[in-house]
Amino acid sequence: MAQVSKSSKSSGSKSKYGVSKSRFGGIPRLIFRIVKLIFITFIAASLFGVLLFKFVNPPFTWLMIQRGFERKADGKDWKIDKHWVDFDEIADPMKRAAVAAEDQTFLENHGFDFNAIQKAIQKNSKSKKLIGGSTITQQTAKNVFLYPGRSFVRKGFEAWFTILIETFWSKKRIMEVYLNVIEMGDGIYGIEAASQAYFNKPASQLTVRQAAAIAVIFPSPLKWSATKPTRYLKHRQYLIRQNMRRLGPLEF
Repeated sequence: MAQVSKSSKSSGSKSKYGVSKSRFGGIPRLIFRIVKLIFITFIAASLFGVLLFKFVNPPFTWLMIQRGFERKADGKDWKIDKHWVDFDEIADPMKRAAVAAEDQTFLENHGFDFNAIQKAIQKNSKSKKLIGGSTITQQTAKNVFLYPGRSFVRKGFEAWFTILIETFWSKKRIMEVYLNVIEMGDGIYGIEAASQAYFNKPASQLTVRQAAAIAVIFPSPLKWSATKPTRYLKHRQYLIRQNMRRLGPLEF
């Protein structure tokens, strides 16, 4: 009788649990393929989104939706007050105020201000009150493409979208999108809605003082008011106006 070779026996061997070794070895490959597919899909989708919003104005942000549901939970009406205005329809003092208040190296940096990040880390290590070091580009990435929250995972996504935005958008487009989607009050989003709500005028007619009054509430728009500033906010407005004078011409 013909004998079965040892190699034939080993190729069809099973573990003591009755599971084929070759079958078991295919599970890691399957997992790898799934992870690879998810990764490629994410890269493609993020590239598509960034390129799309280079030309198309974002219709909403996840924060707008979240705030809307929060208002409903509090027994208030659904409210998303926003009106998109083009870059040239925004008064120059407002653009200068945003740079002076949030990111004074905006036109020079490539999406990250590492000095500001380092200072924020040092201050946060000594204080319970968290201080941000995000640039305008990082804030735009967070507002347009991501969900609200604080985590290392979300910061990682934020960094990725920041790189993409800086690569494919101009600084002019970044500022335009930023000033049109940022939260500026309870149910108020974008500079046109904020200008009308606080000063009853279009964003194209904002003065230096009014622009500084709006810019100062960016860090906490639900807590602070552009028309009813505290002593602290008045001091911050003064500092913003000082920084606006020091900036010199802004060439977008």
